Amino acid sequence: MWQRKQTIFLALTGGLMVLMIFFPAWVAEEGGIKHELYPLHYSVTESGEKTVTYFPYAISAILAAAAATLAFLEIGKFENRMAQIKMGALNSLLMAGSLGALVYFATQLIERNQMAGQYGLSLWLPAGAMISNMVANRFIRRDEKLVRDSERIR
Repeated sequence: MWQRKQTIFLALTGGLMVLMIFFPAWVAEEGGIKHELYPLHYSVTESGEKTVTYFPYAISAILAAAAATLAFLEIGKFENRMAQIKMGALNSLLMAGSLGALVYFATQLIERNQMAGQYGLSLWLPAGAMISNMVANRFIRRDEKLVRDSERIR
């Protein structure tokens, strides 16, 4: 199982989606007030006092956790390549939803607070995970084609 190339890429996909939860997506500081958007929450720190809001910002973390879980489950389905391909397509949708939610929340905060901030690592990790998932799906399809061609020769 671990000797297959797609397993490495699927593990990378799951790892990147888990890491995404712990890094900020957007950070801005103005006049001693610090705004931070994480995939799990949005926090405002003003004069040492921190206010944290979880809803609706936690949606992106929920989708990221679902994508990571699905990537790790997909590794275990190595005997059923068609199920892996379908799970990979669903995983791409979950990752796109997570990234889309983060971008939406970040732009909404930029417009509401009228301040430009810096985008964080959480906006780039899902893009890397999507590329890794796409490469894993390509290797899965290649294995499926190899098996079908060998069955046809028999």
